Amino acid sequence: MQAAPHRDDHPGMRLVRGGAFAMGSDDFYADEKPVRRVTVGDFLMDATPVTNAQFAAFVAATGHITQAEIAPDPRDYPGLHPDDAVAGSIVFAPPSVPIDVCGPLLWWRFVHGADWRRPLGPGSDLTDLEDHPVVHVGIEDAQAYAAWAGKALPTEAEWEYAARGGLDGATYAWGEDLEPDGRPMAKIWAGEFPHHNLAPPGLERTAPVGSYLANGHGLFDMIGNVWEWTADWYAATPPAAGCCGTPAKVRAEDSLDAASPTPWTPRRVIKGGSHLCAPSYCQRYRPAARFAQPIDTTTSHLGFRCMVRL
Repeated sequence: MQAAPHRDDHPGMRLVRGGAFAMGSDDFYADEKPVRRVTVGDFLMDATPVTNAQFAAFVAATGHITQAEIAPDPRDYPGLHPDDAVAGSIVFAPPSVPIDVCGPLLWWRFVHGADWRRPLGPGSDLTDLEDHPVVHVGIEDAQAYAAWAGKALPTEAEWEYAARGGLDGATYAWGEDLEPDGRPMAKIWAGEFPHHNLAPPGLERTAPVGSYLANGHGLFDMIGNVWEWTADWYAATPPAAGCCGTPAKVRAEDSLDAASPTPWTPRRVIKGGSHLCAPSYCQRYRPAARFAQPIDTTTSHLGFRCMVRL
C-alpha cells in the first residue's frame, strides 16, 4: 500500500481514510476478544509519537507542569507515608541476573525526581534524546498537549485501525511474521528479558522515532518503542492480565495494577507495546493488543501521539 501523503495544514501528520476493519484478536490475550467489525471515519494521525523536542516546545509555550512533577496528595492515597509523597515516576531498572518473570515485577522502580526532562531521574537529561518519544507523561499531560496543538487523542478503535496500515486482520502491523526474513520491524526487546539487553549502546531503551519502516498509512512506531495513551477508558471482562509467559499461559486472575498506589485507580487503554515487550514475556507488540494504564501513573515506556478527525 502506498503511504498516504501529509497534509500541508497539518505538517507531520498522515491522512488515514476510514473504513470497516476486524478489531481485536481471538488468538492472544483474553481482553482482546472477540474479533468484531468496527467502522471509523477519516482522520489525520501524527506520523510519529510526540518527541521530547515537540513536548519541550509545548512546555516552553504554556508553562505546563506534568503529572510526574507534582507530588501526590497523601489524602488521596490512604496508607501512603508523607515522606513518600514526592514527585517522581516509574523507571525500568533491569536486574543484573535472570529472575522469575512470573513473580513480582522487580524490574520497576519508583524514582524520586524522574520526569520527562530527566527520564532516569536526577542526573539524567535529554542529551541526544531530542528525537526520541517523550515519556513519563500522564493522560492529563497528553490531553493538554493535544489541546494546545489543536488535536485530540485517538480512540482505541482509531488507533488500532491506523496501526494496521490497511492489513485487515493481520497479526502484526506488517503481516504475519514477527521478523520477516530476520529483519526487526519495531523497537522491542532483544535478548532475554529483563536482564540481558542486546540493543546497541544508547538504544537500550527508546529509539529515535522513525527508526523502523512506516506502515501502510505512512505511520512510524505504531508498534514498539513506547506504549501510547488513547482516549478510551478501559473496561473488560475478564480484566487485563499480566504478560507472564506466552498468551496461552495468561490468566484473568493474574490481573493487577502493580504500578498504581491504589489497586482500583481508573484506567485508560494504552496501545502498541514498547521496547520492553519480549517474545518470551510480553507479546503485546500487535495492533490488537491493549493494556490498562492507571491514570495517576507515569512510566519510562509510555508516551502518546495525536490525531485530527475530518
